Amino acid sequence: MNSFESFIQKELDAIKRKNRYRSLRLPSGIDLSSNDYLCLSKNPKVISALKEGLDIYGAGSGASRLIRGHRDIFERVESKFAAWVGSETSLFLSNGFAANLGLVDALSDQRTIIFTDRLNHASILDGIRISGAVKKYYNHRDINHLRELLQKSDSKSRKIIVSETVFSMDGDLAFVAELTQLKKEFDACLILDEAHALGVFGEKGAGVARMTSSANFILSDIDFRVYTGGKSLGLEGAFIACSDTYKEYLINTMRTFIFSTAPMPAIAFALQASIDLAKQMEQERIQILENANLLRNGLRELGLETLHSKSQIVPVVLYDEEKALETARLLQEKGFDIRAIRPPTVKESRLRISINANTSREDVLKVLDCLK
Repeated sequence: MNSFESFIQKELDAIKRKNRYRSLRLPSGIDLSSNDYLCLSKNPKVISALKEGLDIYGAGSGASRLIRGHRDIFERVESKFAAWVGSETSLFLSNGFAANLGLVDALSDQRTIIFTDRLNHASILDGIRISGAVKKYYNHRDINHLRELLQKSDSKSRKIIVSETVFSMDGDLAFVAELTQLKKEFDACLILDEAHALGVFGEKGAGVARMTSSANFILSDIDFRVYTGGKSLGLEGAFIACSDTYKEYLINTMRTFIFSTAPMPAIAFALQASIDLAKQMEQERIQILENANLLRNGLRELGLETLHSKSQIVPVVLYDEEKALETARLLQEKGFDIRAIRPPTVKESRLRISINANTSREDVLKVLDCLK
């Protein structure tokens, strides 16, 4: 074993000693862990559209969009998506990680201060890290702390505020109206990651930013909104919703766009079908949130901690890593695909239960019965 192999083995051994070793596991049982909230990945119309897209466009795109990878379908799906979420335009990319990382990096340099919610996704934090910007964490969803940091910051520096709208591990919602107010007050750029909101919240499932309760601001107050095609839309890819000018800037500066092979055109073609379906699934949205609320109330009656979840994502905080792993194993043996989430992904070990359109009331009650 050479020195590098020895280093890797020691690191793996250390991970195992800390009880943080991870391994791949195939899906099995009732899905209560994926982000396929509307279950469109198995929808016959989406599958048929994907096959049709392959027949029309072939398999891969062959190059980046600025070389030979661009297709007419990319522009069509960008227009269709923008109309849905209420933006001038959007930019289609390969995935949400590339969208967040590339966007933050393209907007920032050493003269930029980025104010980020402490629980933002790794793709956002990695984008800040590689940009060289000054990073300022504000306490999770703490608007007063964010205001305090903004007030103390250099008035001459460019400022960016960035937050998820539905937080992927805690399942709670950002205070979008308040974030927008601070953005305007301190002349900052505002980025919202709507990955886990799309399809579940807002008018026709268009996200938290389009919720009626947030109607005291206009959507153009939000500079960039990031969405994915790999969650509620059942496919893959990502969209950055923004103005025409901002899109032009990103095409010319965003490294994850410029230097990446364009996504499969067939994916873009099939996303059109996903968007049409998602817009119509109002009853499914109601059912998802009702079942999530049923689960939360039942967990709290059992004395279990669910934090401030108000979405389809319901954490069951167990704190102890071994307890989380063992509880997940027991639920898996009962036929429920529920996974344990542990540090460093989250601070407190937990189960992360995500409710989807195929989750029945009976499924929720059985999970609660198992947890008794």
